[in-house]
Amino acid sequence: MFMKKITVFLIMLQAISFTVKGQDENISNQLQDENKLKISGELLTDERFLLKENNEWAWNENRLTMKLEKRITEHSKFHGEIWMRNIGLPGPVASSDLYNKGIVDPYNLEIREANIQLYGFLTKNLDLKIGRQLIAWGTADKINPTSNLNPFDMEDVLDFGRQRGSDAIVANYYISGDFFLQGVYIPFFQPANLPLGIFANALNPEMTLSEGMTLKGFSDTLQMPAFNIGESSTAGFRFKGYTKGIDFSWSYVWGYDGLPVTKKNTFVPADLYGGVNINSRLSFMRAHIIGTDFATGIAGIGFWGEAAVFIPDKNLIMTNDLSALYPLSPEPVTRDTTLADKPYIRFIIGADYNFSDGSYLNVQYLNGFMHERGKNLDDYFFMRYEKRFFNDRLKIAPVGGAFIITDWSRINDNHAIAYIPQVSYNATPDIEITMSAAIFDGKGDNLFTNLKDYDMFMFRMKYNF
Repeated sequence: MFMKKITVFLIMLQAISFTVKGQDENISNQLQDENKLKISGELLTDERFLLKENNEWAWNENRLTMKLEKRITEHSKFHGEIWMRNIGLPGPVASSDLYNKGIVDPYNLEIREANIQLYGFLTKNLDLKIGRQLIAWGTADKINPTSNLNPFDMEDVLDFGRQRGSDAIVANYYISGDFFLQGVYIPFFQPANLPLGIFANALNPEMTLSEGMTLKGFSDTLQMPAFNIGESSTAGFRFKGYTKGIDFSWSYVWGYDGLPVTKKNTFVPADLYGGVNINSRLSFMRAHIIGTDFATGIAGIGFWGEAAVFIPDKNLIMTNDLSALYPLSPEPVTRDTTLADKPYIRFIIGADYNFSDGSYLNVQYLNGFMHERGKNLDDYFFMRYEKRFFNDRLKIAPVGGAFIITDWSRINDNHAIAYIPQVSYNATPDIEITMSAAIFDGKGDNLFTNLKDYDMFMFRMKYNF
């Protein structure tokens, strides 16, 4: 009897050891899986041609996005995002260009993000992120007046609000579950990149000259901030919280406007008939930026808003030097134009709603686009209405686009419209095909009026993996 009990005890002990060993192996395998490099991403094809007689090609982009995630330890993680792109059209102008694959088949590589995240750094309430990163501030849809840390990526003027990554140190201190403080330090300044191709002149204001003058040539020089800690760095902090159903934040940035401003225009005679050459000297505006935003929901309707006050570090004054046109004048001939000498505000408010019939409405009002300063802030009204069918596989947006007013006292001569209807179809859960058109019209000098000769058809395909 005693030997039977010993035998049963040994069998039970062996079974327990196998169970514990199996659990240990499962935990070990789970940890190994969590520590593996995870790769996900997107393949995007974006093609556009003009709705003109010759249907000129306006845009060609094939983009492979690779997102990398790796858990290093229990309290640290690596994150990266890379764009590998074929973008643009073949551009050889001489037979020698055919030896350069970058001209025959344009491509580029962009490291969007590459950073290390440290959780519970020094104290359990402090997280740290170091490296190239996108620092998203604001609650509005795509266009965020309070998001002024990353440089704007304006390559595609129709992709509103896109930004590039910045090399930065970001610290998040969690006061409680609903409130935290964020501090950001960016050691050197990066300017915005401007639109490509047919969009290149969309943000350039129309140059008006005095009567009798004809522009013969134009050149410019760009003065970048010195690359030292004091002059080129950007710093900011944000207090963010959630209370009584409202997400909100307050923020401050000491940084640069990523788009240059003209400080001085020098006019030089080009001929004896009023022709002039102009050389412009451009630089970047340093500013204090105080921002706030909120987002909430009431009766199923989402509401949001943002506002940013820009306080120029120095008065922005553009000087036109006409001395070379009047060589006999006893004193220099100059004309000064004040671009910004007082604080100004860019703000946006919006709302959206999902109807029970599967349709969706999104409206926003913006005062002051990213390239506008001082008193020269236009009004933008954005709207999108879409209807979903077949379990959300098909989306039709018959209403989409923007309406701009640059002068309320003379709307007929100072307005623009961008009408962008769209149809999207999910061929599979991971593949979306989108067809749309962009129709521009208007009068005056504003963002979309400059594109009124570039109505286009657009085709996009996205595959997520």
